[in-house]
Amino acid sequence: MKKLHSGNLRAVGYDERNRTMDVQLADGSVLQYSGVSADFHRRFVGSSSPWSFYRDNVEEAFAVRRLR
Repeated sequence: MKKLHSGNLRAVGYDERNRTMDVQLADGSVLQYSGVSADFHRRFVGSSSPWSFYRDNVEEAFAVRRLR
């Protein structure tokens, strides 16, 4: 997991083989998004405002399940 401190984001991890991205939020919850491309993940963690990118491009765009 790569640590991020942007808005409510605290860390993001990516599994290229399974095309899943784990997002840890400030409240400690971890959400796993499926169907995420490696390029999309790179753009997300490299964006100038990851929290805005998350709200605009991740939250509603991918299937999600709560890991904790």
